[in-house]
Amino acid sequence: MHQLCIVLDFGGQYNQLIARRVRECGVYCEILRYDTPIEEIRAKSPLGIIFTGGPNSVYDEASPHIGREIFDLGIPVLGICYGAQLMAYTLGGEVSPCEHSEYGMTETFYDRSDVLFGGIALPESATSWMSHTDYVSRLPEGFHITAHTDNCPAAAFCDPARKLYAVQFHPEVNHTFAGRGMIDSFLKNVCGFHGDWVMDDFIARTVGSLRERIGDKRVILGLSGGVDSSVAAALLSRAVGRQLTCVFVDQGLMRKDEGDFVEQTFTKLFDMHFVRVNCKDKFLEALRGVTDPEQKRRIIGTEFYNVFWDEIRRQGTDGFFAQGTIYPDRIESGRGNQAGHGSTAVIKTHHNMVKMPEDIQFAGVIEPLGELFKDEVRRVGEMLGLPYDLVWRQPFPGPGLGVRIIGEITEEKIHILQEADAVLREEIRLSGIDKELKQYFAVLPDVHTVGVMGDHRTYDHLIAIRAVTTDDFMTADWAHIPYEVLARVSNRLCNEVEHVNRVVYDITSKPPGTVEWE
Repeated sequence: MHQLCIVLDFGGQYNQLIARRVRECGVYCEILRYDTPIEEIRAKSPLGIIFTGGPNSVYDEASPHIGREIFDLGIPVLGICYGAQLMAYTLGGEVSPCEHSEYGMTETFYDRSDVLFGGIALPESATSWMSHTDYVSRLPEGFHITAHTDNCPAAAFCDPARKLYAVQFHPEVNHTFAGRGMIDSFLKNVCGFHGDWVMDDFIARTVGSLRERIGDKRVILGLSGGVDSSVAAALLSRAVGRQLTCVFVDQGLMRKDEGDFVEQTFTKLFDMHFVRVNCKDKFLEALRGVTDPEQKRRIIGTEFYNVFWDEIRRQGTDGFFAQGTIYPDRIESGRGNQAGHGSTAVIKTHHNMVKMPEDIQFAGVIEPLGELFKDEVRRVGEMLGLPYDLVWRQPFPGPGLGVRIIGEITEEKIHILQEADAVLREEIRLSGIDKELKQYFAVLPDVHTVGVMGDHRTYDHLIAIRAVTTDDFMTADWAHIPYEVLARVSNRLCNEVEHVNRVVYDITSKPPGTVEWE
């Protein structure tokens, strides 16, 4: 059992980012809904609690609130943004609308004698990331101010006697100078965490528990070729070896040569049974004539699971079923007690969190990565010896290239996009900027344009390039790829990829756009 920090979610967009920052400090944490019963929180014996931000106003009766009794547990609490206002409001302070709202990077003046700000190379003033339309206009009894801005008199405040701390800004985002150090100071200097959350320990502990649970039974894993399922396969292989069967459904909508890469990686590196199901023709037939993006997604998802579950039936179900579910999957699918802006609505259903057919009955479901975030999964993958290209591959949508081909999906369009995407990825890698970009790919819009090649008029496909930088994918900025790199990509696409005569670059940020086109 690890020392535990609880992140109570009040609907803030940065709830998972807060939890990741806590993990980066070597402290294990879990995200719980704001209305989790106080008895359940007490039973978990956390050493610290963090309140997230949220979009509401604390003086609105419909907003998420919390009882005073949580402050009587004797457990240190850090309130962030809405969480800071809620702490003040609940304990008798006042929260009022701002005369001048603060958004973005804001010059903030700190009292460096405060435990959160001392000892972390923080100057008297530095930028913090603000996002608020309300402010704490009167502190509760026992609190004093530890930071301010020109427009926010209580940018940070605390009651050290009760170990209650609050910041109006967001220390979890990179834009706040020394923000991670502030979180670490709260965890180590206020709560007394030792920092016992280490990935080496996770691997040894998980492998041991898997062996104990599985015994001599078989395990079947649905392997997509993505980071999560690949790391789960590597962990299970280390634990039970040939008792593991990985089923890999290749629907023909992957990137160029990706299916072969996945098969070669897992058959060479690990001692397991590997089953590859090639079914491109089946998918193309089901998608014939379909242009609506949501209908394409439904068809691809339905066909995938029809093929997958049919193969599972052939393999037999006399053992365990494993999947690469990670902690954010559980949170966003409703199994992690996500607050979701104060409601109980499920954000989205993930591809690896669907209902199992009634006729398929396993001894149980195994999710070896169920308590990890994506960055932690990648660290485990590196420690297990997975190839760099697999561990650090970019996010890839569940429907594959099906949502990067606008309009009807055909075999010819798949081939064009695979070749174009391969050229783009190669040039980005050769330029040395691949590590600066969080995601980059080619899109095949349903657009033909006039061109001239040699002395001939052409009327062929347009390729769009998409590349973004981001910390969390909730917001993203278009990547400022050097012109010379874009020029090489464009030249190669028009000269090497058949049926391409024009290239455009998408310079839309998120919001208002999304990362994917469909």
